Amino acid sequence: MSERQKVTGIGGVFFKSRDPEALSRWYAEHLGVPWKAGEGAIFSWNDPNGMTVWSAFPSDSRHFEAAWMVNFRVADLDALLAQLSSEGVRIDPKREDYDYGRFAWVYDPEGNKVELWQPLP
Repeated sequence: MSERQKVTGIGGVFFKSRDPEALSRWYAEHLGVPWKAGEGAIFSWNDPNGMTVWSAFPSDSRHFEAAWMVNFRVADLDALLAQLSSEGVRIDPKREDYDYGRFAWVYDPEGNKVELWQPLP
């Protein structure tokens, strides 16, 4: 019998938007998402902390309001939050710290909650 096949990671995050190009430009400008018109954004995980988490939440979870939420890894959470604040980005005042990293949340122009995660070394 051959070895059981499996997925090897998350291949993409896809969602609907009222204005996909404007929203993509916002993510590129404020969060540095490497977006290109007609292509989307492609990340290569070369970082030693380069993991992607996949987790299903209960339908009544209050962790996020929409049916989805994107989590972005960041190198310096405090510096990024200061930068985003100076750019007028809506920032959730809540913070969470765990033994695997620090978390904060911001909102894109369409009101989608975006999670920022600084992994601990």
